[in-house]
Amino acid sequence: MQPGSNGQAKRRAGGSVLECRAINAGYGSFQALFDVSLEVRAGEAVAVVGPNGAGKSTLLRAMTRLIGLRSGQLTMEGKDFSQAPPHEVVSLGIAHVPEGRRLFPRLSVEDNLRMGAYLPAARARFADRLEKVYTLFPRMAERRHQLAGTMSGGEQQMCAIGRALMSGPRLLLLDEPSAGLAPLVVQAIFTLVRQLREEGYTVLIVEQNIQQVLQIVDRAYLLETGRIRESGDAATLIGSDAVRRAYLGLL
Repeated sequence: MQPGSNGQAKRRAGGSVLECRAINAGYGSFQALFDVSLEVRAGEAVAVVGPNGAGKSTLLRAMTRLIGLRSGQLTMEGKDFSQAPPHEVVSLGIAHVPEGRRLFPRLSVEDNLRMGAYLPAARARFADRLEKVYTLFPRMAERRHQLAGTMSGGEQQMCAIGRALMSGPRLLLLDEPSAGLAPLVVQAIFTLVRQLREEGYTVLIVEQNIQQVLQIVDRAYLLETGRIRESGDAATLIGSDAVRRAYLGLL
């Protein structure tokens, strides 16, 4: 089933898409992740939440092979990619929207979107996917000839998400999509993420804005000092004592 064809049916299917098993990773002599295990199932939206310095972005870098694993296993739809080079990750069906968006500022919006469809299979469906992105993000259609670097932060975030969708991902990774945006724009970005979820896309979102992100996901994991401290459905974690301690220092 393709994303967007029947989001509710896809979420009910629930087969495992991504599994991380006992991931240990870090930078040089510094270890940032300790035996981190999580799962994302088809058609669901899952959040990894936690305070600054918890290791959330490091976890996504490990998933996309931008940093190596010291131990543990990564599988995508049952295929082990723990040692895969970073350039092969997109071909597995994983698209990563990094923190800070990382657009090509001197290229137009449409050329940035084109960069997301560089794989041969994606190039063959470029026109259809471009139309889909413009349907999801009408403002990108209006700005298609504008230089990406001249747009607002919220518009750049839309472009970055659209670029990731151009590869036709089976898993979309979002790293702090609300970072640095004005409150009204943050609300718009979370509304877009909710829409992607309803379209049937499988989403893993790393986010510090816990109150808003837990309103749009099915399940969540609390990451603190590189370890999973708690996990469960979003409604349960909203009232979790562990979450309150992690964010507010409450006992």
